[in-house]
Amino acid sequence: HEQALPVGKHPLQLYSLGTPNGVKVTVMLEELLAAGHTGAEYDAWLIRIHEGAQFGSGFVEVNPNSKIPALMDRSGPEPIRVFESGAILMYLAEKFGAFLPADPARRMETIQWLFFQMAAIGPMFGQLGFFHKFAGKDYDDKRPRERYVAEAKRLLGVLEQRLANRQWVMGDAYTIADIAIFPWVRNLVGFYGAGDLVGFDKFKNVQRVLK
Repeated sequence: HEQALPVGKHPLQLYSLGTPNGVKVTVMLEELLAAGHTGAEYDAWLIRIHEGAQFGSGFVEVNPNSKIPALMDRSGPEPIRVFESGAILMYLAEKFGAFLPADPARRMETIQWLFFQMAAIGPMFGQLGFFHKFAGKDYDDKRPRERYVAEAKRLLGVLEQRLANRQWVMGDAYTIADIAIFPWVRNLVGFYGAGDLVGFDKFKNVQRVLK
């Protein structure tokens, strides 16, 4: 359907919702502002996905995949569109020189942990949440939920080991890897209510960082 997107007064226009993927970008922008990057001022616009707003023509122009979040950077001579939450985090980190190490080896390692969230934690936790909170009682076949429970436990174990003797995923430095990962962890035990299901009390390092 035809629907133009609103545009505010700031250089960055965020079109999003309070899902884990949406929260990532909001956290990133707020952290940039807190660190003194005034160019990170933004207007946030709610995209009501349950009403199909993500299929409006204006939003599709920014994100052809019709998924939140999406970002328009109007600070330059030509607007730049950025979609996919991980790509948005990388774009903002590089634009402002923040939350992504400059050292090539540490930069690449940070990006790998970002992709770990994008390729594993997000999809697996999301599927577990679907079967546990929304559809689990509707299926006689319990194998899908059991599969995602097992994988969620494994991924939490990977993260638990990584955080042993580390303040953050990359050590002392807070990076886009943390900004990407922990909204999904919080969603797993909060909104999805799957903490007991995955034995979250056993993952002490993950709990510590989540606080």
